[in-house]
Amino acid sequence: MSRPNFLLITSDQQHYSTIGAFNPELRTPNLDRLVREGMTFTRAYCPNPTCTPTRSSIITGQYPSQHGAWTLGTKLPEDSLTVGGELLDAGYRTALVGKAHFQPLGQTEEFPSLESRAKVHDYEFWRSFSEVYYGFQQVELSRGHTNEAAVGQHYVLWLEEQGCANWRDYFVAPTGTMDAEARHQWPIPERYHYNAWIAERTNALLEQYKSEGETFFLWASFFDPHPKYLAPEPWDRMYDPQAVNVPGLYPGEHDRNPPHFALTQQKQPDFGAYRESGFFSAGHRTHVHDPEKLRKDIAVYYGMISLMDKYIGRILDRLEELGLAENTVVVFTSDHGHVYGHHGLTSKGPFHYEDLLRVPFIVRYPGRVPAGATSDSLQSLVDLAPTFLSIAGLSVPQRMTGIDQSSVWNGKQAALRDHVICENHQEPTVMNLRTYVNERYKLTVYFNRTYGELFDLWKDPGEVHNLWDDPEHLEVKQELMMRYIWAELGKEPLWMPRISGA
Repeated sequence: MSRPNFLLITSDQQHYSTIGAFNPELRTPNLDRLVREGMTFTRAYCPNPTCTPTRSSIITGQYPSQHGAWTLGTKLPEDSLTVGGELLDAGYRTALVGKAHFQPLGQTEEFPSLESRAKVHDYEFWRSFSEVYYGFQQVELSRGHTNEAAVGQHYVLWLEEQGCANWRDYFVAPTGTMDAEARHQWPIPERYHYNAWIAERTNALLEQYKSEGETFFLWASFFDPHPKYLAPEPWDRMYDPQAVNVPGLYPGEHDRNPPHFALTQQKQPDFGAYRESGFFSAGHRTHVHDPEKLRKDIAVYYGMISLMDKYIGRILDRLEELGLAENTVVVFTSDHGHVYGHHGLTSKGPFHYEDLLRVPFIVRYPGRVPAGATSDSLQSLVDLAPTFLSIAGLSVPQRMTGIDQSSVWNGKQAALRDHVICENHQEPTVMNLRTYVNERYKLTVYFNRTYGELFDLWKDPGEVHNLWDDPEHLEVKQELMMRYIWAELGKEPLWMPRISGA
C-alpha cells in the first residue's frame, strides 16, 4: 500500500460542542459526515488556549514552553523541527493554506516577522514568495479575522484576481474603509469570503498532487469562527437569536476562584497588576455583557461555523472526486476553544475551563480508523505531529514530546494518555499557569501563587465548585500535585540519545 496522505483541517477558536451531530442548535452537515465516517474524540485538548502557542505545537510536537512561542506576540524560531519538514524530507509535498500565525504582527530588528503588519501588505513580495516556511513547501497565507486591518498576503492577491477591485471596502482602517463598529453582517459577498479562497486553493493543490502522483501533507487552516462576530448574508441571519442557548455565570462561583476571575465581572476592572510586559494580555478586561446582545453574537458565531462547514464540504467532496479519500488521513480540529457567556466570560483568556481547553477532534481514515466511533481517550494537539509521522512510517524525532496516538486512532488501544497538560504563559511571571487534567480531575497552578483551581469533572462537569481550599479534598490535591510534577518531568524533550555510559 502506498504511503498515506494527510489533510489537516482546522478552525479557529471553536467551542468543542459546536458540531451539529452533537448539538441540535447547529447545522454542520459536512462535519457530521466526518463524524459518521471517522472517530470523534470527546476529550481532546489544546496545549495552550491561544493561537500562536498551539499552532506552533501542532507542527513541532512540543509544548509552548519547549518550542519557544510561549504566548501571542512571540515567534516560533525558523529553525524549529516540524512535522512538515520531516515529511518534506521523506518525499511528501507539504502546503499550508489560510492562517499560519507562527510569527507576530509586530517585529524588531532582532526578531523580524514575515507575518508582521508591514510585511503582510507587501503584495509584490508575496506574489513571488517561494521559500519553505516551517516545513511547508508552499504557503498561501493571510492574517486577521473577518474585517480586521491585518488582512493581506495571498488572500488579497486572490481577491484582486477574482475581480474584487473594491476589496478595501470590506476591511477596517488603515487597510480599508469599512466601519470598525459594524457588527454581525459583513457586507463582503460570499464568493469573496476567505472560506471560498481557502477551499478553492486547497482543492487546486489536491488536483495538482493527484495529477503529479504526489503524496501530500496539506493543512487547510480556516479563520472562523474567531470573533469578530461577522458573516456575509444570509449566514448572519441563519440562526434565530431567541432560539439559542446563552450560557451564564453560576451565582458566587468566582468567590472561590483566583482574583482575576472576579475582576472580569467588574465594569471597569484594574488589571494593572497582571500587565507586567505592558503588552495586550488576552482576557484581562471586563467581561460584563448584555445577554440579549450576546444572543445575536452566538447566533452569528453559529452562522460562521455553518458557513465554514459548507467550504469544508467542498474540500471533502473534491478529495472524493479525485479518488484520494481512501488513502488520506483527514483530521478536523480547532486550535483552542471559546467562551460565549460561560462562567460570565467572553472570548478567551487565562481561564482554564473545559470550554477553552477542549477542542472538536475528528479523525477519518477509511478502513483503518473505525467509522462512526466515539472515544473519550485523552488527546492533545501536541500529539498530532508524532502521530502523523508514525502513520507515514517515519521515526518520531526525540525532541517531539507529544505521543504517537495511532494505535488509539485505529481502535487497537482504548487509550494511551492518563493525563494532558495545558499551559498559559501570558506574562513573564505574573500570569503563568499550568493545568493538569486526568480522567476525573483538573488541577491548575499559578507561578509564585498559593491559590489555584481543583475541579472534579465527574461530579461537577460545569466547573462551578472550585475545591482548591476544600479540606475534604486536601489529599486529592496533594496527589494531583505530585502527579503534575511527574508529568512535567516526563515531558522533557530528550533530543540527544544516550550513546555511552560515561
